[in-house]
Amino acid sequence: MDTTTNASNTTNTFSDLFKSSVLDNFNSSIDISKMLITLAVSFLIGLFIYTLYKRIFSGVLYSKSFNVSLIGMTIITSVVILAVNSNLVLSLGMVGALSIVRFRTPIKDPTDLIFLFWAAAAGIVTGAGFFTLAVVGSVIIGLVLFLFVKGGKVENPYLLVVQCSDDESEKAVQEQVGKLVKRYNVKQKTVSAGHIEVTLEVRLNDQEGRFVNQLSQIAGVRNAVLISYSGDYVS
Repeated sequence: MDTTTNASNTTNTFSDLFKSSVLDNFNSSIDISKMLITLAVSFLIGLFIYTLYKRIFSGVLYSKSFNVSLIGMTIITSVVILAVNSNLVLSLGMVGALSIVRFRTPIKDPTDLIFLFWAAAAGIVTGAGFFTLAVVGSVIIGLVLFLFVKGGKVENPYLLVVQCSDDESEKAVQEQVGKLVKRYNVKQKTVSAGHIEVTLEVRLNDQEGRFVNQLSQIAGVRNAVLISYSGDYVS
């Protein structure tokens, strides 16, 4: 009888301690000073992300609205985490609400996805109150992205589309290309009666216009077009 009573008391005590430890992590109200500090830190980190994205962007079309949304995501995420930390019931409701949200904005550049996750993570860490981690982590991430994205030398590839009349002119084109470019490889070749079209990926030294003019002067070459592209090719 005493053993059963002791076991029951132990279970109740553990249950009470567990509930108390969970509820102690939630405050019914949010201190105004903490709220303002959190919003200020999240805004500064979001502004840092905004500035860095603008500096290292290397795509074709820069989207200012997407860049501004990075600041908004950082601040909004920190506000959500502040609300979650203040109320247990609200935190469960937030989880349920966010589980049905679907974001369908297409991401064209993998670097944009990195910045989106960075903004969300910075907002979460800042909202949780880990200001030092948020600031130091953002500085380190920013330096890494700046060094590898902006600091690295990018060698722009080109697509060379040449239309030839026969095999001899095609062979002469490839021999000339091998002399004038750093390296090249054949992407596509289409052969029909009296017509050969070859698509090459080339890495130029310089003077693109002169390069195309020299190819156009080869006997049997009907047309030569040089196109800049991002490196993605679908045949």
